[in-house]
Amino acid sequence: MRTFERTAIAAGQRVSVRVLATSANLGPGFDSLGLAVTLYDQVSVVSTDDGVFSAEVTGEGSAELPRDESHLIIATIRDTLGRVGFESNGLRLEATNVIPHGRGLGSSAAAIVSAVLLANALLPADDRLSGQEVLQLCSAQEGHPDNVAPALAGRLAISWETAGSFFSTAVDVHPDIIPIVAIPSYELSTETARNLLPVSVPHHVAAANAGRAALLVQALTRDPSLLLPATVDALHQSHRAPAMAPSADLMSSLRAAGFASVVSGAGPTVMTLARGRQQADRILEQIHAIVAASPIADGWRVLELEVDTDGAKVEMHRRN
Repeated sequence: MRTFERTAIAAGQRVSVRVLATSANLGPGFDSLGLAVTLYDQVSVVSTDDGVFSAEVTGEGSAELPRDESHLIIATIRDTLGRVGFESNGLRLEATNVIPHGRGLGSSAAAIVSAVLLANALLPADDRLSGQEVLQLCSAQEGHPDNVAPALAGRLAISWETAGSFFSTAVDVHPDIIPIVAIPSYELSTETARNLLPVSVPHHVAAANAGRAALLVQALTRDPSLLLPATVDALHQSHRAPAMAPSADLMSSLRAAGFASVVSGAGPTVMTLARGRQQADRILEQIHAIVAASPIADGWRVLELEVDTDGAKVEMHRRN
């Protein structure tokens, strides 16, 4: 990473970013595949010189989030600026959160991506980070690139790590695919979900899962008829099922009905990938019927989304 003499960024700048939800893993693509979907947080920041760092937050999770410099986005903006030799003398953050927290739809990745992009936009034009540098910072902060990569670039992101560096490529998703999410009222932290995974798996299990992940790329990009077999997972979903029994039951029921249903990220949201309008309608009908009979029926939200093709968008405003 480049280094500079530490300099204060200019006060009076206003920058906004629209950052999106993502669904990682998609079944067998553990820590490597991520899909961008049309559910957005809107975040803006104003640079000041009064030494005050404050956050105004509405929407998802707003009651639990801090309003001072400990807010994740403010802290990450300051950390990002510091990494390239700059600092802020004050920030005023405004966030409208739509992405549910703790549900496996990439809310923490969205916060990190928005923070790094906002920090980058606040830098002088000649000192801004490249796209690859932004990916490195976001991935290092999140711990892996499977959510941050599609949040940055949109579409389907295929990501990997080599010698501590992160890389990703984005590919177009078949236009017939319609993501449908069933979001329960309860949360499951990524840390809790990851602690449920075994330390190792047999070679034949890893090989079988690799084959399904390879098939999934073909299914998502060229042949959606393969989605059901392509979304079979052998690495994580069964191990995490006891921590999210209603979600696991919903996913199993949908798969038994012939639909490509998976746990979104670490869960507990369930994502089902429909092949066209007719199947999407059948999936929605099936989900509503299943959740109506669930003990937590009132807690489910069912949303039909689209695949986002643009990624996060940054808007620069005139100086105040």
